[in-house]
Amino acid sequence: MPASEERAEAIAARLSAVGLTTRVEERADCTAIEAEVPEPLSAESWREALEAVAEADRFGLLATSSYDRTLWAVVRRTNPAAGDARGRGHHR
Repeated sequence: MPASEERAEAIAARLSAVGLTTRVEERADCTAIEAEVPEPLSAESWREALEAVAEADRFGLLATSSYDRTLWAVVRRTNPAAGDARGRGHHR
């Protein structure tokens, strides 16, 4: 199993251990992990969840006006090429 898949599975497992229901979606270039965050979630559980998603390449929280909250994380399958890591507008 590739390291990126192992990392994505570990993140999902940690979120599940906190009590969150996770969804894992394999995409062409990455693995996406989402977890619905219930109202109320203890400070300890928030800390654990944030520590878990911090292991991803990108993560965030989507909150809607109806108070639904989805914690998400993305683990890339490969590292970006050195030229891509600099971002837009940084060309030689």
